Amino acid sequence: MKAREFWILFFPSLLVMGALLVLPLVRTVQWSLEQVRYGTPGTFVGLDNFAAALTDVRFGKAVLFTVAVTVVTTVILLVFGYIVATGINRITTSRPLVLGIMLVSYVLPNLVGAVAYSWLFDDNFGGVVNRLIGFFGGTQVLWFTDQVPNAILVTANTVWHMLPFAMLIILAGLQGVPQELKEAARIDGANALQTHLHVIIPTIRGVLGFVTLITIMDVLRMFDNLIPLSPQAQAIGNESIMMYVYSVAFADGAQQLGLGSAINVLTIILILIMLIPFIRGIFKEAKAER
Repeated sequence: MKAREFWILFFPSLLVMGALLVLPLVRTVQWSLEQVRYGTPGTFVGLDNFAAALTDVRFGKAVLFTVAVTVVTTVILLVFGYIVATGINRITTSRPLVLGIMLVSYVLPNLVGAVAYSWLFDDNFGGVVNRLIGFFGGTQVLWFTDQVPNAILVTANTVWHMLPFAMLIILAGLQGVPQELKEAARIDGANALQTHLHVIIPTIRGVLGFVTLITIMDVLRMFDNLIPLSPQAQAIGNESIMMYVYSVAFADGAQQLGLGSAINVLTIILILIMLIPFIRGIFKEAKAER
């Protein structure tokens, strides 16, 4: 392909990416340094917005809650995603049916899935989970008003929503593991657990890193599922970073675009910090394969 043909085909995509990604990012950084409201020009205030965000106790709680849910969700998805993918990899004839059933939770819009998921814990809609707990002699759990049970509820819903994605990506990686490596491990006397730990998992390390990257980016930006699952998020301390941004910049007539933009910039930095170890690992693996 000639250079001219390349740029003719590539330029529309570059233009769209610039309009949808680069320009909003530039405007966000600009607003983070200004005091600005809708329909009015901004006033430069330097780093005041960042100082206000970093000294806000509410922002600290939002960061702590979001990072905690992200770490726990990522670990659970990697472990259970690998286990489920290993089981499905052994299925032959019924694999399409099983995959189709499992993918339902992922293809549902996150808000719709979260509303349906909340009915399992809401006594107004049957509260199946609390009924089961009562059946086995337990006491009723306040899933929507107590901090720890609500954090468990949010984490469980996030895992339920994203597990099919993690499983599908890991399944693709498992199918790419050479059969010769498994047979060599068996000949050397390795049992099933040793084969997974020392042969299969190192082989699909790049795939697991990719799942980790996507999970961290998605969970750190969680917002819509908290609307039905944590209606009192601010009061009980289970507010996510994105929900805090929405409250500051849009809800209740606050319209503090400068402060909201500063929090967005801090969130981008937080995401990059959490992704750096995995990005470095992927680059090292790519260089090793050359």
